[in-house]
Amino acid sequence: MTQTPLLLASSSPYRRELLERLGLPFTTASPDIDETPQPDESAEALALRLAGSKAQALATQYPGHWIIGSDQVACLPDGTLLHKPGNHEQAVHQLQQSSGHAVLFLTGLTLLDADSGRTQHHCEPFSVRFRDLETREIEAYLRREQPYDCAGSFKMEGLGITLFSGLKGRDPNSLVGLPLIALTDMLRHWGRNPLLAP
Repeated sequence: MTQTPLLLASSSPYRRELLERLGLPFTTASPDIDETPQPDESAEALALRLAGSKAQALATQYPGHWIIGSDQVACLPDGTLLHKPGNHEQAVHQLQQSSGHAVLFLTGLTLLDADSGRTQHHCEPFSVRFRDLETREIEAYLRREQPYDCAGSFKMEGLGITLFSGLKGRDPNSLVGLPLIALTDMLRHWGRNPLLAP
């Protein structure tokens, strides 16, 4: 029996590397969506909406596919959203804001059947407690990893782990951008078990 092909709606090399761990064949494509938060939109609602929008944006171009959309939102205890910093100055500011605090990362995940329109949605929470960071530590870290395309200004899969005093959540992969436990659950729900895949 031919398996429905999988499409990862992302240009992120981090998400691609994560999905490769499941051992399932897939292709990638970059969705073009507006990621601007809506007025009074909660962090969780934003993460879910963006994940769904990414998958939906590619549905007509990729009939016959199951499309995986994922997006991450990070927020400080006061609700302030942490976006991708884009440059060194903003990254310094973000890490100064995060220093000594628990930052909540919410990763929205959508699995969409492009033909039938059926979908599954999930939001995976993961909390990171930052150590009290000295300015020289922040500068040294940013010079070494330059995580300017990462929400929260760090790379969990690299030296970013040295910034933390603790992690809390069921799936650390969600910090990198794709919650594999939840995705495995979704695939199994539709009859695709990565462990039993041909």
